[in-house]
Amino acid sequence: MEKLTVALLAGGISSEREVSLHSGEQVYQALDKDKYHIRQYDPQSDLARLVQDARKIDIAMIILHGPFGEDGTVQGLLELLNIPYQGSGVLGSALAMNKVVTKQLYEKAGLPVIPYHVYDREETVDAEKCASQVGLPLVVKPVEAGSSVGMSIVKSAPDLQGALDKAGQFDRAILVESYIGGTELTAGVIGNKELDALPLIEIIPDESHEFFDYEAKYTAGVTREICPARINEELTQRAQNYAKIAHRALFCKGYSRTDMILKDNEMYVLETNTIPGMTATSLFPQAAQQAGMSFSQVLDKLIELGLEAHQARG
Repeated sequence: MEKLTVALLAGGISSEREVSLHSGEQVYQALDKDKYHIRQYDPQSDLARLVQDARKIDIAMIILHGPFGEDGTVQGLLELLNIPYQGSGVLGSALAMNKVVTKQLYEKAGLPVIPYHVYDREETVDAEKCASQVGLPLVVKPVEAGSSVGMSIVKSAPDLQGALDKAGQFDRAILVESYIGGTELTAGVIGNKELDALPLIEIIPDESHEFFDYEAKYTAGVTREICPARINEELTQRAQNYAKIAHRALFCKGYSRTDMILKDNEMYVLETNTIPGMTATSLFPQAAQQAGMSFSQVLDKLIELGLEAHQARG
């Protein structure tokens, strides 16, 4: 069998560059060298080389996070170059990257979301009015960023402006939503036309972290991740169904991972990741392993689905 040439894209120019590089290295190690000839590209410096090599590439593996990687921009370039790639296309990537559009589409699909409000970073915000409208405590985060970058929990109105300023460093649009303390869950799905839901993961940051922030996500030993999650079958099926609905509502392809919060048997959908973390110990590969798929097998499946989706697009 002739090897496929895989363009492995990692790095980029977003605030999540280092996470992407680390993930990219682990993906490189896990890809089966008997099946694939791997070319590595960093969009920060290698886009011209990628364009030049386009005809030699069978499929791209996009291991990028945040703007200019997860938001449809790189996906659009690859489509112009007629290079297949894993995961969501331009539309799904762009929709899922924008937390406000995501919530609007969730609501239209009948998914429960946390009450929220949106501000422009140039807007003068009445902190007391915002606190009364949304309710304290509240969560402040950039509309287009991942890995909890720029996110804060605000417990009093005087602290709101500092949180808005922090989020405004990463995006012009800022999302403010009610804070709901509960069980953090994440649900992965994989497939194109037919979706398979993976086992749920329960996320438990240690007591020094109020939420699953950047440090909690990427510092070894800070967070407990329990798979399958310690919830009953009815709630498990509900969360997996919500993940499938979210995936389809956002026009995702291939795979995604949707985060939720569970409190008093009420479940709220938070956001959907179109390029989940891709190290062997990341959440999506952990769930896949629980379902019987090794990290290498997950990558094989994503490549297969990417080629299938490209063929379907014609």
